[in-house]
Amino acid sequence: MDVLDDLLTGTRAVDGVFNLGILEPPWALEIREEAPLALATMVRGDAWITRDGIEPLRMAPGDVAIFTGPTPYVVGDSTSTAPQLRILPGNICQPLPGAPTDYSERLGLRTYGGRAEGSAMVASGTYQVAGDVSQRLVNALPSVLVVPAADIAGPVMDMIASEIRRESPGQQSVLDRWLDLALIVTLRAWFDRPESQAPGWYQAQTDPVAGGALRLLHEDPAYPWSVPELADRVGVSRASLARRFTAVVGEAPMSYLTNWRITLAADLLRSTQDTVETIARRVGYANAFALSVAFKRVRGTTPTGHRRQAA
Repeated sequence: MDVLDDLLTGTRAVDGVFNLGILEPPWALEIREEAPLALATMVRGDAWITRDGIEPLRMAPGDVAIFTGPTPYVVGDSTSTAPQLRILPGNICQPLPGAPTDYSERLGLRTYGGRAEGSAMVASGTYQVAGDVSQRLVNALPSVLVVPAADIAGPVMDMIASEIRRESPGQQSVLDRWLDLALIVTLRAWFDRPESQAPGWYQAQTDPVAGGALRLLHEDPAYPWSVPELADRVGVSRASLARRFTAVVGEAPMSYLTNWRITLAADLLRSTQDTVETIARRVGYANAFALSVAFKRVRGTTPTGHRRQAA
């Protein structure tokens, strides 16, 4: 089991929200969709991204940006251009003071702007991320990241842009799957860049010792793992495994396993009606009491309290 695959399993676009903006300078979009995860690309033209707490970032044609968290941000032709359109939750487009009078939805399905031949075209899609496994991935990302077009395999976002304006049977599912693919290839390209400061669990996947142990833990988290057995399976001494795993991943093997089991349990408590006893055994604890003790230590609340809060 690839660790990134494991985290992406819980991050799938369902009824994703898409829009295509076709604009002329000076232009700027204020995005207030409040989505926990969003992607955007410049199909035509260049753009600047501004958001509180970060330095402005430039997007060239074909570059892909990922945004995390609900904080508003602006995409425009210049950092000084005042927004003319505001995108609200539910793909609602609100003209702002100073917007050209012909900015409307008349360009087609999910499409905003003044005229189809506009010099700037920005396509975007958003996720509604739910669950602790998905959040583990989101937490590994900065507020905004931009991956150059040259680093992304294939014109994935171009395909999304061409699909946004279609109205065909199953179109939402087609867009959702394209958005999933765009997220995967963009994240993979981002984590491979030196400036990404990729999380330890990603860096470890190419390490023969730490990566081997990680894959075992993710393939069967309920197994009664111990450092001696992990070391034996990987083919190194206990001391070598503990030292290498901690250095690369950032925490000891058994600490990582505990946190991963609690993450899985938290998702099951949120998404199923299974008893705490059943969930405990599914994630590797002998009984509900053992899971409750570990859950309280890691999360500061009981499994029942977490379920109640999630509901």
